[in-house]
Amino acid sequence: MGIVLALTAALAYGLSDFVGGIASRRTTPWPVALLAGVGGLAGAIALAVAFPGDPTRADLLWGALSGVGGGAGSAFLYRGFATGRMGVVAPVSAVGAAVVPVVVGVASGERPGALVWLGIAAALPGIWLVARTPEPPAGAADLAGRLPLDAAFVDGVLAGLGFGVLFVSLGQVPDGAGYLPLAVGQAVTLVAVAVLAVALGAAWVPRAATEWWGVVAGLLASAAVLCFLLATQTGLLTVAAVLTSLYPAFTVLLASTVLRERIFAAQAAGLALCGVAVGLVASG
Repeated sequence: MGIVLALTAALAYGLSDFVGGIASRRTTPWPVALLAGVGGLAGAIALAVAFPGDPTRADLLWGALSGVGGGAGSAFLYRGFATGRMGVVAPVSAVGAAVVPVVVGVASGERPGALVWLGIAAALPGIWLVARTPEPPAGAADLAGRLPLDAAFVDGVLAGLGFGVLFVSLGQVPDGAGYLPLAVGQAVTLVAVAVLAVALGAAWVPRAATEWWGVVAGLLASAAVLCFLLATQTGLLTVAAVLTSLYPAFTVLLASTVLRERIFAAQAAGLALCGVAVGLVASG
């Protein structure tokens, strides 16, 4: 069940990125990110009211920390995308989001089986390849006024660390705590996005009608966080984090199916590796 929940989380994250990406094409990403936070908070509050649970103070603090990680991850991911170097930022962030929970899970005593480790080994390069897109020559990108490769790479690392903190923090919330920690996390995410936008001098107040699709993206992201939380409560954090980090594969497949975008050879290889990874993890 944990594997199914983690893959559902990956699908929901992939849908969220697809909707948010389309909404951002005709505007700046920050208002979309902010409204995504609003949508995520609305979904989490509805869950918290319907299933109150019995969270402790520690559970709420873990929820708040997950919001800091989610907000920071989203902020640096969007800033990296704004530079036009998506092919650098996306794979670095996705791999980082998978590696951090694996390290924490192993350090805390989790011991996945051999097949699961083989699946993890296949998933990491698979995520990288799926998320990559062909980049223009470095000189051409720099002349176009974009950030240099090093800066884009740093944004990807910071985004991956943020998402890794999100996954690790949610993995500490036990079954029975209900969804109030999730609502706390979504509220903190919303505040974190707004604060970082102001700190970076970016326009973040929604003005265009298309930006409101961010609410839909946020609701999907809230569903993804819920599925990931349930996955960690029924299985290992390492497995849930790696499978959830396969979300770029769903985004690429949606872009290919709906927008007729081309799947490059490296992405096709990455999709194949992701499929092998899921099979190995499920078998383990």
